[in-house]
Amino acid sequence: MSTTRQQQPGDLGPEPGDAGAAPAVPVPASPGVPGGAVRSLALGTASGIVPLARDFTRQALHDWGWLPAATADRRAAAEDVLLVVSELVTNACLHAEGPEELRVGCDGKVLRLEVADRGAGHPSPRTPHRAGRPGGHGMFIVQRLCMDWGVVRTPGSPGKTVWAELAAPA
Repeated sequence: MSTTRQQQPGDLGPEPGDAGAAPAVPVPASPGVPGGAVRSLALGTASGIVPLARDFTRQALHDWGWLPAATADRRAAAEDVLLVVSELVTNACLHAEGPEELRVGCDGKVLRLEVADRGAGHPSPRTPHRAGRPGGHGMFIVQRLCMDWGVVRTPGSPGKTVWAELAAPA
């Protein structure tokens, strides 16, 4: 079950060309999204990073036909994507010296989210998970909502990329 707020009509994130929005930059397909559509957003110097990442992702979902959602299941799938984006970006802010870039890719069957950061740590769900305690739920949420997730490091480079994959709605 998603916990993100219900979107109002027309609340689809920044419009193309909006002065406050970072432009979508076409990048090569990610490993989990062969030949699919991929968008990239630089986050390194932005303020309000989590809402910016959610708005950017919401606009991609709209452009790819996930939004506006025709059914409750499709709406829940889109809300899950936005929640996972929030958790990955927040985790990078809190534990990884901040996010550098968000990549969102979709091949029609799988939606892949990637957050590149400067941190050396390795994210993992807190165990044992204690639902009633504040904090420490981000990667547990990612694990529960996603088909798969992981961490990719580039040898000789600082930081890492944390990725997560969700099934596209039927």
